Amino acid sequence: MPFCISHRKYLRQLYAAPCFVLLVACVVEPTTSDAQSLQTLPANTTPAKVAPAVPIAEHLDAQPVRTFEQWRADFRKQALAAGIEPDLFDRVFADISPDMNVLRADRSQPEFSRPVWEYLDGALSELRVRRGQVLLSQYADTLTAIEQRYGVDRRAVVAFWGLESNFGSFQGNKSVIRSLATLGYEGRRERFANEQLLAALQILQQGDITPEKMLGSWAGAMGQTQFIPTTYNTLAVDFDGDGRRDIWGTPADALASIAHYLQISGWRKDQPWGFEVELPDNFDYLLADGTVRKSVAEWRQLGVKLPNGASVAPGTDPLSAALLLPAGHRGPGFLVLDNFQAAVRYNNSSSYALAANLLSERFAGAGLIIRDWPKDEVPLKRSERMELQNLLSQNNFAVGNADGIIGTATRKAIRAAQLSFGWPADGYPTLQLLETLRNR
Repeated sequence: MPFCISHRKYLRQLYAAPCFVLLVACVVEPTTSDAQSLQTLPANTTPAKVAPAVPIAEHLDAQPVRTFEQWRADFRKQALAAGIEPDLFDRVFADISPDMNVLRADRSQPEFSRPVWEYLDGALSELRVRRGQVLLSQYADTLTAIEQRYGVDRRAVVAFWGLESNFGSFQGNKSVIRSLATLGYEGRRERFANEQLLAALQILQQGDITPEKMLGSWAGAMGQTQFIPTTYNTLAVDFDGDGRRDIWGTPADALASIAHYLQISGWRKDQPWGFEVELPDNFDYLLADGTVRKSVAEWRQLGVKLPNGASVAPGTDPLSAALLLPAGHRGPGFLVLDNFQAAVRYNNSSSYALAANLLSERFAGAGLIIRDWPKDEVPLKRSERMELQNLLSQNNFAVGNADGIIGTATRKAIRAAQLSFGWPADGYPTLQLLETLRNR
């Protein structure tokens, strides 16, 4: 589908997706010290034959007061009103019951988090790089056609394919219908889960896939692209022309769908995603914030040094670059451009976006990080991040709710505390900061 058609509508739908990205990918954003590797909990995909006779709340302290049968009856009315055929609905839901493993996955919040360098080590493994290089050659003709249609570099497309599903080999083994029905019934995410479930039924009604083959993650992310159903309906592509948008079993469709997503997200052809940069002494680390965007020329005027030969094509937005310090001021720094932001829209994690773009460069023998990571820096556990938030609030550095997520408010509070101590204000949560606040 041409980029110009219904572009704004697509963007509205696409930008609504990040609210569910945390659910889909289990990646905490925006601090990459909290980044998790992509994983799906193992589970039996065979649905139980008998639905529970009591509300799920009695099992996992959830909210529903209806039985699953009552919820299903209510949702059936909604689905039929939206045009789903009664026979299809009844056939799909004949043996569906809540999956407790889905609720456990939805409720789980890991105490420990991997530092960004460990995340990248796994994402950029030699095995993944070599496999991607083989597939670039194997699908060269298809990727050439995809580049011509969507204007997205082939190596980038294959890199996202590799991170999302290990090039199609790991797509998740759960029934998408059962997972979404469980989330919709449980109630904590009812509105969004019901929207995704309705979209999944539309996909089945279109005939693109059968219920038995509609498998994905516990959160309903599907296929080689790990699209949620509404994203599938908007952006999935039938690239091989067989009448079905098959992101599960047809690599050409999956690769083109990834390219379409990146195109709609603002990918710029022939532009770099960013550069590893060198910062001057006494740099103002308050500028290392995603909300601060300047032209590459302006960053250079501030003393930021680009690699030799680095350049940005004419016509780029003059305020298109942000400074990323994924491990704080002691680690590598990156000047990131529009293509990095497109990657963040695919998966709302700066470490994921960094991994995807570096992987695309690794396929060509580049993408190596020069500066060392601060591996002596021990990432804070979730309980420590919550303690840090509480201590910041107690010291009049407003955080809001202490939830263990280092979001915008917490980063702002950390910067304020760092400034008060005369430290570089990079907004990065450290054990040193926690201990200083403990002893204050």
